[in-house]
Amino acid sequence: MKAKSLLLVLLLISLAYLGMTQKINDKNTVVVINTSAQCEMCKERIVSELSMRKGVKKIDLSLETQELTVIYNGVKTSEDELRQAISEIGYSADDIEPSKDAYDNLPNCCKKPKDQ
Repeated sequence: MKAKSLLLVLLLISLAYLGMTQKINDKNTVVVINTSAQCEMCKERIVSELSMRKGVKKIDLSLETQELTVIYNGVKTSEDELRQAISEIGYSADDIEPSKDAYDNLPNCCKKPKDQ
């Protein structure tokens, strides 16, 4: 079991470094998405919302790098749907801008530094 966990961690690190999407097996895919998350409140909001989406298996958000790593079932959701969901929460997701209404409702600490 530890070997599988170590392999998964190494895969996630390499994907974060390369900025790619990688199919793990027939159903599961891992993607790294750049976000505008700023603080622990951002992290909690994004992880909480995405974890309720169908097909999402595992979520990790590094606030230091602002990279969100998601393992998901590609049969139940897609990369584009995940990015759109992040936007609807109020954060940017790669080249997708946040929904204006959702962004405006974020606490100041969760907004981009230029908007604080």
